[in-house]
This record gives sequence, structure tokens and C-alpha cells, in this order.
Amino acid sequence: MNRLRNATSPYLRQHADNPVDWWQWGPSAIEQAKQLDVPILLSVGYAACHWCHVMAHESFEDPATATLMNNNFICIKVDREERPDIDSVYMNATVAMIGQGGWPMTCFLTPEGEPFLCGTYYPKTPRGGMPSFTQVLEAVARTWTSRRAEVVRAASGISAQLRKQNAIPRFGGTVGPELLDAATANVLRDLDHEKGGFGGAPKFPPSSLLEGLLRSYERTGDSTTLDAVAITADAMARGGIYDQLKGGFARYSVDADWVVPHFEKMLYDNALLLRAYTHLGRLGYDFALRISAETAEFLLADLRTSEGGFASALDADTDGVEGLTYVWTPEQLDEVLDQSDSDWAADLFHVTVEGTFEEGASVLQLLADPDDPERFARVKAALLKARESRPQPARDDKVVTAWNGMAIAALAEAGAIHGRPEWIAAAVECAEFLLDKHVKKGRVRRSSLGGAVGKAPGVLEDYAWLATGLLTLNQVTGQREWLTHAQEILQRAINHFEVPGDLGSWYDTADDAESLITRPRDAVDGATPAGASSLAEALQLAAALSDPAEAQTYRDHVAQTVGRSAVLLARASRSAGHWLAVAEAEIASLQVAVATDGDQTLVEVARRLAPGGAVVVAGPRDSMPLLTDRGLVDGQPAAYVCRGYVCDLPVTTVEDLAAALKTS
Repeated sequence: MNRLRNATSPYLRQHADNPVDWWQWGPSAIEQAKQLDVPILLSVGYAACHWCHVMAHESFEDPATATLMNNNFICIKVDREERPDIDSVYMNATVAMIGQGGWPMTCFLTPEGEPFLCGTYYPKTPRGGMPSFTQVLEAVARTWTSRRAEVVRAASGISAQLRKQNAIPRFGGTVGPELLDAATANVLRDLDHEKGGFGGAPKFPPSSLLEGLLRSYERTGDSTTLDAVAITADAMARGGIYDQLKGGFARYSVDADWVVPHFEKMLYDNALLLRAYTHLGRLGYDFALRISAETAEFLLADLRTSEGGFASALDADTDGVEGLTYVWTPEQLDEVLDQSDSDWAADLFHVTVEGTFEEGASVLQLLADPDDPERFARVKAALLKARESRPQPARDDKVVTAWNGMAIAALAEAGAIHGRPEWIAAAVECAEFLLDKHVKKGRVRRSSLGGAVGKAPGVLEDYAWLATGLLTLNQVTGQREWLTHAQEILQRAINHFEVPGDLGSWYDTADDAESLITRPRDAVDGATPAGASSLAEALQLAAALSDPAEAQTYRDHVAQTVGRSAVLLARASRSAGHWLAVAEAEIASLQVAVATDGDQTLVEVARRLAPGGAVVVAGPRDSMPLLTDRGLVDGQPAAYVCRGYVCDLPVTTVEDLAAALKTS
């Protein structure tokens, strides 16, 4: 029976024609497992996942394996991007059982949903010390039949432990400059001074850490911190993890030198990195500004959907081969370019006979700027044209609210810094789409496909990032409607996600969401910022942008939420990058309101010089809460600079504004 064909997840649709009798997660699947008295086989992955595809081809498309699955289990397929709550619960179980996690994730559950065996990828035949998937299936089926009581007892114990670990520990420290300096120092100890990044291979783009470190530098002026950001940003953008022909970052590098990527391109990585490179570029790094511009153009060219949202990802594989679209051999360069340009391009992009990838192919790198910009542009255009004639990776067109909120914020900020109104317009169109399709009476849905919204409710990060995107548009456009929409969404988040009686403590799922074996609550910043740290940023912005009567509620929640981050900042600094950014913004607490009759000079200076996390608005007198009773001075545009509850006298010149911001 085909239950996946009409799913709102491209990943589930990829499995619609499997001989496996897949179910979507839901009460009917759980009830069927109970009625048949068989375990649940839960398979979790996502559309751009390379090893998910491998396991699908090896096992889920194999009739014999499918028969074994169908005869002994209720098989449930879950898209981790559509249901991050389910993924979070069972990923914690997987890590607890085998010491690591990843996708595909394969979990065996009792009919009540309690896990008793978890793993990741299982091969078709035994290899590398791993049993075959068939062996695992047979062993689990035998154990369920012959040792049921032991299985149920073990599963119950595992679930109890997961619930116990769900509490976020309290910490008696203060989130102040001393703690933030120590957190920054902890992060910098792991810096790869030669190649950038933190720790060894595989290396993931540390977007949240870069943002936090930038804000730390802006407070302290410590050049060591800025150097760490610049080294990492430069190494990533010059390596193979960055698409040297079209822009955009791959998911991660399998090596420590950023040479060979895992080729999938995720919306969330590129949105977060767009923000980080834009903010670094403001400090005088022209190379970072170029990368931010190219990344913005990649989002618009390759991930924008016909409805105005942004797709989740480009696949790691093309026609089942990883990197097929992107890699080059010297012979392939010769086919596109004349001999002189081919030799020049091979040297510039490090395309060698030996290759840097598989079968003598190379991933393009740009370790030094070209000596001839015009030639570079011509060669790059020719190579890109040829590459576009190759088979292209599939695109996961699922529009995820949180990641689109990140894109809205990043494009609006980048558009304002670069003077690119079309980027801001794209952010506005995306916001309008989300508000129309993903939000009903302030309640947010997780995702849509082709304009059809899915059933999965939004999680905390969806509310947080949508609000952050809307509040960024409020700053950039000066239109009050964005603030109003964000306030409504934030109120729903406070109502439904905050731990009752525990101000500033948050669950990742709403109080009326589906009940799982434990209610997810993860404060750690990972590939994307934690829901709680994301909400803290949204609440910060709302506090600064709202009327005083409304702002105090937001400030109270921010103070308590940020205060809880002390334990992570002190003990797991590398997993608290967004918390660091939010805490730095809380200490700076800077707002700049520019009263203007249309002249943007002071606004542009403020956006270029104000530290990350600062709020900058512009418009006529009384057009926004921060401009209440603030107008032109002697007929000239005037900037009002405030720190917390204390404001300077208004300034009307670029020099005076720069001086005021320098002392911030």
C-alpha cells in the first residue's frame, strides 16, 4: 500500500515506490503496531542525505529485504527536516546507545514508541565490522518473539533515562563580560590556525560561532578573535566546500583543509553564513563582502521556489554519484577552454592530474585571487555554462519555516549593507508567503511543498526565526506591519513553549503538540542554533523595537533565557555560538534611530558601523516606537544612539555618528 505518494516531504516521496510497506508517522501507524503486536522500524533521513540514498538503493528497494521488513515490523519513514521533534527524541536515544548519531537513523521501537535498539546506516552485506541490515532485522525479530519481556523492560529504562536527561541544568554564574571572555577563549583554543575552523575533520561551517566571535571582537577589540573569524571565513570560501563558480556552501568538508565537501547544499547553512560574511565584510573585509553577495545570489538563483519561499536543499548526489555535477579533470577543462585558458584555470582552481577527489577529478579551489579579473570572469562564465549542461542534483523543494526565516533575515541585512533592494524585495516576498501559508491565527506550521502546507506543527525554532526575519524587515523597510506580525507570533511562542512557572525555560515543541515519549528540549547550538537561543534573539529585537509597555515583557523573558545559557557558555563553548552572539548583544544593548526625510546617509553609516545585534531603524518622526518624539534637528536628519535605557544627544553628521558608535 502506497502511503507516501501524497506526502508534503520530497524525502518521503522518494520512497513511495519502495516494496517496503511504509507508513508516515502518526496515530494510525502506532495503532497498527499495537494491533499486530509487532515492533516499529523507524527510519529517519532527509532528501539531500547521501548515505540515506545508499541504504535506500541497497535495502529498501530490494524485494527480499522489504518482505522481511513487512512481515515483522510496522515500517515508518520520517523526514527529519519535517519532524525535528521525532528526530530529536530518537537521535538522543541513538547517541545514548552507540555513542554517535547521524543519518540515516534506524531505530527499533516497541508499539508504544519506546526505543530498544538504535543505529544509523546498515549495509546490504556485512562489512567494516558492521552487520548487514538483513542480519539486524532477523535478530530483532527473533528477540522480539523469544525475549519480549527483556526488550520491553530495556526500552522502558531507556525512555526513563531520556526523560531524566531532558532537564536543562541550572548554573549559578552570571552572563557578563567575564564569562563571555572565557567562552571566547575556550573556543579559540580549538582554532586551526593554519586552515581555520575548530577541531579536526570533518569540518562543518561554524556559522553561529563566527557570529558570536565577531560580536565578541566588537565589544573587546581583541584582534586575536577577529583573526580567528577572518582565517576561518577565508579558508572556507577559498576551499572546495564553497562553489567557486556559482557561490553557495556545501554541508561540510570531509577533510581538515576544506578541500573535499559533502556536496549537499543546505538552505540553513547558506542563510547563516550569508549573515556571518555580511557582518565580517562590514569591518572592511572586501573578500567577505564578495562571498556574501555570491551567496545571496545563489539563494535567489538555485533555492528560490515559484511561491517565493526557499527550498531546503540541493542533493549531495547527481544520478546517484556524489559530486558528479561539480568536479573537474584537466581534460574536461580542455573541452571547454582554449589551451592557454585551460592551463591557467587548472593552476588557479587546483585541478590536477592526480585529482583531489575520486577517479582523478578535482574539486575547484581558489587559494589565491586571480591576477587577471577580466580573464577570471570569462573563464568562470565558460565553466559554469558547461557545468549547467551536466546532470544537476535534485532539489528538496520543501519550504521549512525556520530556515526561511533565516533567509529573510540574512537577505534583508545583506540587501541593506550591499545596497541591493532586490534582495530585500525577495525577503519581503518570502515573508508574505510564510504569513499567508504557514501561519494561521498566530500558530505556525513547520513546512509546505508546492504551496500546500504540511500537517506538522511548527517547533520553537520556527516561531523564533520567522519572528527574527520579520523584525529584521521591520528595521530595514520601516514598515510597522512586520513588527505587528512578529509580536503575534512571539506571544504564541510564549504561551505554548515556555515551561510553566519557569520563566525563560523553553520546550522545543508546543504544549498542544503530539505527545512523544519525552518532550524535546535541547538548548545546544548545533548545525542550526537551538530553539531557545534563536527565540532569545527574536525577543531581544522585539524588546528594542516595541512600545515601552510591550517591551518590558520581552526584556524579562530575554534576561531569564540568556541567564540560563551560562552553563553552556562555561562548559561547552563551541556548542553555544548563537548563545554567545545573543549574550554579546544583550550586554551591548545598542539601538540607533535615524529620523530622516528620505536621506539615507546616516542610516548607511549606522548599519555599517553598529556592532552585530544592534537595532537600527530609520524613518520620519513617530513612524516607529524608537522614533517616538524623535525628529529632524534643525531641518537635518538626526541619529539617536541609545544603550539600554540611556540615550546620547542626537547627532547630525557622519563624523559624530561614527564617533558615537565607536564608543559603544
